[in-house]
Amino acid sequence: MSPTKKVLILFAHPSSHRSEVNAPLFQASQQVEGVTCVDLYARYPKQRINIDKEQQQLNEHDIIIFMFPLYWYSTPAILKEWQDLVLEHGYAYGSGGNALHGKTFLCAISAGGAKSAYQSEGYNHFTVRELLRPLEQTAYLTGMYYLPPFTLFSARNAVEEHRLQSHIDSWLNVLKALRDDKIDVAAYSNATSLNENLRTFVAND
Repeated sequence: MSPTKKVLILFAHPSSHRSEVNAPLFQASQQVEGVTCVDLYARYPKQRINIDKEQQQLNEHDIIIFMFPLYWYSTPAILKEWQDLVLEHGYAYGSGGNALHGKTFLCAISAGGAKSAYQSEGYNHFTVRELLRPLEQTAYLTGMYYLPPFTLFSARNAVEEHRLQSHIDSWLNVLKALRDDKIDVAAYSNATSLNENLRTFVAND
């Protein structure tokens, strides 16, 4: 059966050769049929982003994923540059800017701190979803459906604690469910994380 949805992953890690979590996740994603994987730092080593190329690629996909390590409660620099240039007026928003309407957007991220740190009473005071509000609003402004982030907490210890492979396996299940249009986007509207109760929100065959 051919894929129902075309998935685009935009991967951003400024030191991917040292990545213990994001790089393996990105590499595993490349094995999934119907998923296009782009390493933005590799494509644009001088960060000179080809706007036309990026917009054309967006046009050809149904699901857009940002994959990155959480840096200072936000994205690595190239993803911000990508947003500033590619999501321009008249294309992604504003008069005639409806190219992304109806697409689905989410982030697959890693966070160095424990999940307990990303709570109102925790060290970072906010959940990851709350910290990513600018991206959520970007999705709404551009007419995309927003899914909460798929997050690996305590990422620094994931390998030594033997948690990485199970995280990758869960992510591949998410990718395939997205590709096959089996995730109920509306059911996740108030969820903090895509990791939570995933089976509950996967549509039945």
